[in-house]
Amino acid sequence: MWVRCPWHFPLVSRQPASDVSRMSESTQAQTPPENIVLIGFMGSGKSTIGRLVGRRLRFQFLDTDHLVADRARMTIPEIFEKHGEEYFRERETSVLSSLLGVKRHVFATGGGIVTLPRNFPLLRSLGLVVLLSADPEEIYRRVSRNADRPLLQVENPKERVLEMMAARRASYEEAAQFEVNTTTLRHDEVATIIINEARRVFGWPEPAKAR
Repeated sequence: MWVRCPWHFPLVSRQPASDVSRMSESTQAQTPPENIVLIGFMGSGKSTIGRLVGRRLRFQFLDTDHLVADRARMTIPEIFEKHGEEYFRERETSVLSSLLGVKRHVFATGGGIVTLPRNFPLLRSLGLVVLLSADPEEIYRRVSRNADRPLLQVENPKERVLEMMAARRASYEEAAQFEVNTTTLRHDEVATIIINEARRVFGWPEPAKAR
């Protein structure tokens, strides 16, 4: 399913001295839906940070991997084992389509959701698309603590991680409108950066200062 996106932020590299985030110029013709969509490789912190952003904004948090698993009535590893990756990717697209029209949500998406270009306009139609990235060594350190990763059940998982990150990098950049490098940041720091960008994009007023 292809969806024509009514708004788009071209991702422009404006790396600050701290290399924390990359911001984009807002050129949309209309305000996007008030949702935040987190994309990025496995281990980038999408679920943990997404829940934190949701709590702070009082937005509902949804994980697309969990939605796929719930609707299939199988775990993600079971889906990969019984039906393969292609089936799983189709289910991801179906989940994205079903979420169009909702508001005040934070979505954490699967790391491979950008492997299908038809998902790009769906992601952008859902809200502000934020890429969470991290250095490859840090990503491997994080994902190696979880043995329940179907795509890493190989002889050399570290090499697999590096290959997948390199292969997906351009797609992440094409899909995203804002990027935060999480390598050296605490979760609360990343959440603050995302919320500040959402405030700018959606035109939310600055929070009142405590007296």
